Amino acid sequence: MTNIKKINWGIIGCGDVTETKSGPAFNKVPDSALVAVMRRDAVKAEDYAHRHNVPKWYSDAAKLINDPEVNAIYVATPPLFHEEYSIAAINAGKPVYVEKPMAMNYSQALNMADLAAEKNIKMVVAHYRREQPFFKKIKQLIDEKAIGDIRVANLTYYRNPFKAEELTGRNLWRVDPAIAGGGIFHDLAPHQLDLMLYLFGDVEKVHGIATNQAGLYKADDMVTGSMLFKNGTVFNGTWCFNCAVYRDHCEIIGTAGKISFNVFDNRIIELTVNGNTSEIVFERLQHVQQPMIAKTVQYFLGNAENPGTAANGAEVMRLIGEMVRK
Repeated sequence: MTNIKKINWGIIGCGDVTETKSGPAFNKVPDSALVAVMRRDAVKAEDYAHRHNVPKWYSDAAKLINDPEVNAIYVATPPLFHEEYSIAAINAGKPVYVEKPMAMNYSQALNMADLAAEKNIKMVVAHYRREQPFFKKIKQLIDEKAIGDIRVANLTYYRNPFKAEELTGRNLWRVDPAIAGGGIFHDLAPHQLDLMLYLFGDVEKVHGIATNQAGLYKADDMVTGSMLFKNGTVFNGTWCFNCAVYRDHCEIIGTAGKISFNVFDNRIIELTVNGNTSEIVFERLQHVQQPMIAKTVQYFLGNAENPGTAANGAEVMRLIGEMVRK
């Protein structure tokens, strides 16, 4: 990337996640432009390019990767293809921004991270909540000991099971371990587990239980996991994708109070100190990945630190693997 002044992005896999969460942001951050997109369905690739004013579209990933105008690759396919396309981009000498989960499993993630390090090619994993103001505020409160020394973090995520008519299209591949690496846990938990790493540092011990209770699809629909962090914090998480209620909640408890928030509806932080509760309110972001993309662009240009390292992405995959180990 020597002497590059602007990042010209190519997206591999311009599906749902790129419509609002990420795609438009590539043209909204400084020193960045989206110049090409690829999808195996040529009609859908062309449609995306036209709707988002992208100059080029492809139905062949190799052609996008080797386009001389493209100098950075965003891999936004289902996890099955993350390793293949990331490695192809790395071998082409182009930095990679890869969606979460980083790969199908820990082994693939390590392979990607090791090759990027060997080739000296920059790689960022899209654990984008690290750069959002909402979670930066939580990190600040913890670092400032606003609730004292942290003792425990409890996370729950419950949701209704998919109805039969919903198990089609994008939902179907998300619960197919052969494509997603697992089920909805593998899709959503990377955000939550990465946040725990962001807030508390390195993990000393991890274990979990995973099972398929409802039998609606092949993947596990119930997971519990516990972690002991090297700083002494204990984490307990429960993910249930087959129950009658919806709940998205995390509570961090310290010696002087607690911080409560939702991971996916991240708008209000409840701070309780010495029995007094206050709220810190944030506006929703139009493009949730925009802060991360902005930092990634500056990292690729040599002006910032890596906001989501491949090593950290691989660690998230290791934790997931341990929690669902039979």
